Order: sequence, then structure tokens, then C-alpha cells
Amino acid sequence: MSAAAGVGRWRWWELLLWAFALASPWFLAQNALIINEIAIVALFALSLDLILGYTGIVSLGHAAFFGMGAYAAALFAKLVMPDPLLGLAFGVACATLLGAVCSVTILRGTDLTRLMVTLGVALILMELANKLDWLTGGADGLQGVTMGPLLGRFEFDLSGQVAAWYSISVLLVLFVLARQLVASPFGATLKAIRDNRLRAMAIGIPVARKLAVIYTLAAGAAGAAGALLAQTSGFASLDVFEFHRSADVMLVLVMGGVGWLYGGIAGAVVFKLMQDVLSSITPQYWTFWIGLFLVLLVLVGRERLVRPWTWFGKP
Repeated sequence: MSAAAGVGRWRWWELLLWAFALASPWFLAQNALIINEIAIVALFALSLDLILGYTGIVSLGHAAFFGMGAYAAALFAKLVMPDPLLGLAFGVACATLLGAVCSVTILRGTDLTRLMVTLGVALILMELANKLDWLTGGADGLQGVTMGPLLGRFEFDLSGQVAAWYSISVLLVLFVLARQLVASPFGATLKAIRDNRLRAMAIGIPVARKLAVIYTLAAGAAGAAGALLAQTSGFASLDVFEFHRSADVMLVLVMGGVGWLYGGIAGAVVFKLMQDVLSSITPQYWTFWIGLFLVLLVLVGRERLVRPWTWFGKP
């Protein structure tokens, strides 16, 4: 059996994990809203991991695609029709197109250059959304986004149960696709590029084309996360383009681990729960405790932090 086939095979604990996730909006109904937020952040982190963890592309402007998906889905609902799945598809298509256009910016220069260029794209889009207030609502945001029933049957409720189920289902579908992608020969070439780009070029891998393709696909996944946020919240604002979106999703991957698809999901769970709990205890200083947790995570190490008995050299 090939290594790729081994990676692509599902384990029993994964099936239990996803069954638990899909059922959680029902038996944790009082927490459905935060479950929905976790699913959206997890999908956003998954999209970044495709380019950061598996390809080695560092980006601080991933919020550009998140925001594009959010505004595209919101505008589709207001101006065309309120069908959630069609709006989601439109948001993904717009973000994917933007990713294809922006993919040329990551083919040249150093990591620092890419950081600045990707950040610049997000800032440009945020300024455009601010200036085109006749279309986007400007600084007030695009309000009153009303969605029709999901699959023509399930109305979005105030408790967030349908929204949570919707977001988790989309996350699962895109996770399966991403899993197949990274386990394929295409995924193997991405890892080769990440490990040594010059060597990958020397053995005949079309590096520029591979980078452009994965960047475009990751943009589409980020757009899906943004579309879900706009559809389930009924609102799209300039906040979706801001720097903190890109920074937060980077923190999520640091918490969960890069180069591992479940890293974004695990990081999203930890980050959102810490944010929710700490902000309720210390509304003004919750970021301090998250910062302290990150420092401990870096100094101690993720595995040793999870297993405290290894701090003193014990196995």
C-alpha cells in the first residue's frame, strides 16, 4: 500500500469525531452559535494550512479571500436570490477567481515580499469595500442579509442550530476534498516544493503552476468560510478584511499545528473556547491570556503542554 493511500484512509476515531461534530448542534443546542463560529474558523484555518503547512507559502492577507466570499454571498442574497447553497457557490467562485488573479503575487520574491503583498491585497479590498458604499454599505456594512430555508426546508433559527449544522457540513465536505488533495500525487509535489523549491524545479516539477493552483484552491476554501459567516450572521462588514482576521487564523494554526489538516480544527476549538471563556471573565484583558498561552506553547512545546508529565524528562 502506498504512503498516499495510507494517509487517505479514514481511522475509526475520525468517524467518531465527525459524527460528534454533526450531532453537537442538537445535544449542545445552547452552544449552537459558538459551534457555528468554530466551524467557520476551522474552515478558514484549513484553507490557510493548504498553502502554509503543505506548500510553505506565508500569507498575512488571507482575509482578502475570506472577505470576498462574505461580501459576494451577502450581495447575492440581497440582489439575486436568498438561496444559501447558490450564494455559497457564488462566494466560493468569486474568492477562487480572486485567488487565481492574486496567485501571480506569490510566484516571485522572498517570504517577506509575499507577506507584504498579500497584506496589501487585503487592505486594498477593504478600502474598496469602504468607498463603494452604494453597493457594500461602506463603514456601516451590508445589513439585512436574509437567507431562505436551507434545501428549501430548514429555516435559519435564532438559536443557530441550522446554521451550525450547515457550517459543519460544508466544513466536512471541504475537509474530505482537502484530505484527498494532500494524499494525492499533487499533494506530494506540494510537500516537495515546501521542503526544497530548487530541488523540486531540478527534478521537473512545474513549481509556478503548482503554487498558482493550490493558492487558488485555498482562496476558494477561505471564500467558503467567509460566505458562511455572512449567511449565518446576516451581516457583512469591513471587519472581514481587517488584518486581525489573517492574524487570528495564523494563531489558530500555531495552536493546532501546521501541515496537519486537523490542526486547523483543533486550533479553532481551542482559540474560540478560550476567547469565549476568557472574554466573559476578563472582557478587557482576554487577549493577554491568549498571548500568555501562545508563549507557553512556543517555550514548552505543543506535545509537552498536552502531556505535562514530560516536562521533567519522563517519557
